[in-house]
Amino acid sequence: MKKLNVLTAVLLAGLVIAGCSQKDELQVSDHLSTLKNASVKTDYEMVPNEILVKFKEGTEVSKKEAVFAKLNGKLKEKILTKMMEKQNDKNGIDLVTISGNVADAISKAKDLPEVEYAEPNYIYQHFSTSNDTYYTNGSLWGMYGDATSPANQFGSQAGEVWATGHTGSGAVYVGIIDEGYMYTHEDLAANVGTNPGEIAGNGVDDDNNGYIDDVYGWDFDGNNNSVFDGTGDDHGTHVAGTIGGVGGNKIGVAGICWNVKLLDAKFLGKRGGTTANAIKAVDYFTGLKENGLNIVATNNSWGGGGFSQGLKDAIDRANAAGILFIAAAGNDGTNNDVTDSYPSNYDSPNVIAVAAITSTGALASFSQYGATTVDIGAPGYGIWSTVPKSSKGKIISGYASYSGTSMATPHVTGAAALYASTYPGATAAQIKTAILSSAVPTASLSGKCVTGGRLNVSGF
Repeated sequence: MKKLNVLTAVLLAGLVIAGCSQKDELQVSDHLSTLKNASVKTDYEMVPNEILVKFKEGTEVSKKEAVFAKLNGKLKEKILTKMMEKQNDKNGIDLVTISGNVADAISKAKDLPEVEYAEPNYIYQHFSTSNDTYYTNGSLWGMYGDATSPANQFGSQAGEVWATGHTGSGAVYVGIIDEGYMYTHEDLAANVGTNPGEIAGNGVDDDNNGYIDDVYGWDFDGNNNSVFDGTGDDHGTHVAGTIGGVGGNKIGVAGICWNVKLLDAKFLGKRGGTTANAIKAVDYFTGLKENGLNIVATNNSWGGGGFSQGLKDAIDRANAAGILFIAAAGNDGTNNDVTDSYPSNYDSPNVIAVAAITSTGALASFSQYGATTVDIGAPGYGIWSTVPKSSKGKIISGYASYSGTSMATPHVTGAAALYASTYPGATAAQIKTAILSSAVPTASLSGKCVTGGRLNVSGF
């Protein structure tokens, strides 16, 4: 971390001046004096040909004009906010346009008796970067980009988007069709979605969707409303963390979308899941969308079995409702153009099929691919995310590194949610187009997927 510069010290001092002692007032005065005598550091970004001038209280207009003339400048704007007025500041700050060099103008101003201080008109960028443990320690490579620190050019570039202030929205919902997920996890609890049409614990199907007390979703494998049943639901919890792990909370991981609402349709149990339950799971979210819930996508990190018209029809119903169906390409290392892999191979327009790449940009050895049947690559090797763990007989929040197209898929699902938060009202087709058209060409994916590239969240 850089040391506080003089300007920062002055600003910090100003925050506490109202309650400071005489000694503190002298320290603030010393800071102002230091600022007047400080040279301008050119390593900071600043507006060219502009400076900010604060005149001493009571300075006459004619003397101000004389100062402007000495600086080869003219008044561009008087900045006098309501907060300044509340602190009895009647003059505010003058934004002055100068014809010369910023450093030279400030050097001239510092010795003028009328000037309290003069400074550059700095350009500030919003740095909403993750302070989460696994991000800052270099582990969360799938979220990095060329301009992030640490950097990884083959990550999703999510960190660059966070830095511009785009971190998601609680108005956007994502459905997880998978195992259950630990909605009490320390890094997920703030992003847990609930069914607004259901009253918890009253034993009634309040929204008349066929499921009683489906507050957090529904367990189609167990046919109950318990979408989290213990450490066996690690896969679903891992997926959830990559989509929507809470960012900026100084713990754990950060998902692609820091702010999002997660709901679960559990259909994978100890023995896997069935087509029948998969159909019900897909239709469950379609029903919620029809009832007004803003579900933009479902994450489907699963596969196996042959073509099912029933499942295809369910996916098409989701498409009609405007829900993307984002699916893992598979982990057998085969060509999906030659050997069909479902559900990623369904040709429904809302399907996005995802391959996995490594931190070096290589197609993961296990990842399935297909020049016409797989759409895009995304980080899927050595991916840290949330999991439930057992400690002394209790289920606690944990973290683990997994690999697979199952891990690549939620990167794309999170990207869909992030796009929907940035562009409210965007259709499923528009979101899909934005994701695919922003893909960065990647050598290992050339001829291996439709876009020939990898996920680039900063591209939209």
